[in-house]
Amino acid sequence: MSTETLNRYLYDSKLKAYALMRRTTYVLTSLSVALLIYAHGVVESPVELQVLYYAIDAILAVFVVIYLLRILYNFERIKFIRRTWFEGLLMALILINQVGTYLLDFPVVYILFEGVGIPLSVELYRIAVSLYMLMLLLIELFETRVYHKTLQLKPTITFIGSFIMLILAGACLLMLPKMTNAPEGMRLVDAVFMATSASCITGLTVVDPGTYFTLSGQMVLLMLMQLGGLGILTFATFFASLMRQGIGIKQHVAMHSLMESETLFSTKGLLRKLIILTLIIEAIGAVVIFMTWGPEAKFTNLGNKIFYSVFHAVSAFCNAGFSLYPEGLYTVPLRKSYVLHLMVAILVIVGGIGFPTILDVLSPKAMRQRMDAPWQNWKLLSRITIYTSAALLLFGTVFFFLLEYFNTLSHLSFVEALITSFFQSVTTRSSGFHTVDMSALSVPTLLIFIILMFIGASPGSTGGGIKTTTFLVVLLSVLTTIRGRENLEVGRRTIPHSVSYKAFSVFTFAVLIDMSFIFLLSITDAQFDIIRLAFEQVSAFATTGLSTGITAGLSDPGKMIIVLSMFIGRVGTLTLALALSSRTKSTSYKYPATHLPVG
Repeated sequence: MSTETLNRYLYDSKLKAYALMRRTTYVLTSLSVALLIYAHGVVESPVELQVLYYAIDAILAVFVVIYLLRILYNFERIKFIRRTWFEGLLMALILINQVGTYLLDFPVVYILFEGVGIPLSVELYRIAVSLYMLMLLLIELFETRVYHKTLQLKPTITFIGSFIMLILAGACLLMLPKMTNAPEGMRLVDAVFMATSASCITGLTVVDPGTYFTLSGQMVLLMLMQLGGLGILTFATFFASLMRQGIGIKQHVAMHSLMESETLFSTKGLLRKLIILTLIIEAIGAVVIFMTWGPEAKFTNLGNKIFYSVFHAVSAFCNAGFSLYPEGLYTVPLRKSYVLHLMVAILVIVGGIGFPTILDVLSPKAMRQRMDAPWQNWKLLSRITIYTSAALLLFGTVFFFLLEYFNTLSHLSFVEALITSFFQSVTTRSSGFHTVDMSALSVPTLLIFIILMFIGASPGSTGGGIKTTTFLVVLLSVLTTIRGRENLEVGRRTIPHSVSYKAFSVFTFAVLIDMSFIFLLSITDAQFDIIRLAFEQVSAFATTGLSTGITAGLSDPGKMIIVLSMFIGRVGTLTLALALSSRTKSTSYKYPATHLPVG
C-alpha cells in the first residue's frame, strides 16, 4: 500500500475512527477509575487483586494503542507529538513497563521505586495514569459543543458544585473499608467532616490521620488538599478557560477581579502558571523538609520518609494544617525541630500571600525584569499584601510572646520562645499548624488568635479569612471617615468607593455567619464554654484549622455546623466576587439625597 493510498484511507475513516476512540476512552477511563477504587478500597483477596491489576494494565495498554492511532490519523504528526509531549512520555512509560513486566519479566516501575522503599509504587503509577486520562476526558467533554447546549449553568453554581462534588467524592472514598484501620469503617458524618476539612483546606480533624487512615486513606487526604488548595483559583481558571463558548465572560471578570490581572485575556494563561508554580514550590519544600526532619523522627523506610515530607509540604503550602502526627508539630519527636518549624512557616507564608503576589515578586520573569529595571516598584496589590502580612505577623508574634511567656512558653529559652511565637503568628492566620499546647492557651491569647484567624491570608491565596486587603480597606475607610476626608487613598492611589462597599460586604457577611453559627453551637454543644466554641467556629469559617481540642467531642449536629461553616468560608468569597462582577442594571440615575443619623 502506497503512502498516498494510506493517507486517503486514513482521511476517509478519520471521523469514524476518532468517534470510536473517543467512546472507547470514555468507557475505559471510567472503568479503570472504578476498578482502582474497588481494588484499593474494598478487595482483600490477593488473587482477586491480581486479576483486577491485570485488567487495569490491559486498559492502560489500550490507552497506548489509542495514542499511537491518534498519531497515525494526524497528518501533522511531529506537531502533534510536540503538542502532546507529556501524554507521549506517559504512554512511553506504560509501554516500557508493560513490555518489561509481561514479556521480559522486568517490571520497570516496581524495580525503580520499590527498590528505594516507596510503597504502592505500581498502584500509584496506575492511579496517576488513570487520573490523567480522566482529566483529558473531562477537558474533551467540556470542550464539546453538545455539552454546552445541555448544560448552561451560572458560574456560581458551577464553582460551588465543583467543591460539593469534590467533598462528596472524598467522603465516599474515605468510607471504603481499606481506607481506615478501624474495623467498622468510618461513619458518614466523620467522613463528610474530614473530606470537607481537606477539600476546604481547613485542617480540623475528628480522627488522627496518621493512625486512623491507611496509606490509601492518607493519599486521598493528600489529593483532596491539593485539589482544594488550588480550588478557588484552579477551578475558576479551569472553567473560565474551558467554558468559553457560553458563560465564560463572567468567570474571566471574576478571575480578573481576584487575580488583579492586567487584562481579562491574561487570566486564560493562569492555570498553567498556577499549577507549575505550585508543584515547584511544593517540591522544593518537600526536599527541604526531608532534610530537616529531626533525629528523633523515626520512619519505617525511605519511601515513608518521602511520603511524610511530601504530605507536610503540600499541607503547609496549601495552608491546610493536616499532619500525620497525633499532635501535629507539637508531637514529641518534632517539638524541638525548629529548623523544620521555620521551613513549614515559610511554605505557609508563600502559600498565604497569594498567587498574584508570587507572580509579581517571586516568579523568574518578574525577578529578571526587576534586575533589568531595579527602580520599578511592586504592584500595589503586592505592596499591600506584603506590608499588611508583615505587620500582622509582627503583631501576632509580639502579643503571643508577651501573653504566653509565663504560660505555654515558660519552659523554653528566649530564642525558642521567639521562634515559637513567630510560628504561631504565621500559622494562626491561615494554616492551623501548632507547636504549643492549644488547650492551655490563656483567654487573651485565644481572643488575639480569633482576630488573626478572622483576618486570614491574602487574596488569590490558599488561605481563608476575610483577607488582608479587605481588612486594610475596612480599617482605612474608618480612618478616612474619622479624619473627615472624602476619598480613600493607598500608595498614592485613590480606592473607588465600590471597593470599600465590597470590603464592608465581605466583613459583614463574615461577622453575621460567625455570630449565627456560634449561637447554634452554643445550643448543640453547650458542654463547651463559649470562648472555645467561638474559637472553633472562627477557625472553621476562616479555614484555619486550629482547635483547643474540642473538635472530636462535638455532637453530630455540631460537626455538621462546622462542616457548613468550612464550606461557606471557602466558597463564600468567590461567590460574592462573582455576584458583584455579574451584570447589573443601569445606575446612571440618582435619587434626592437625605440625611440619616449614624452612630
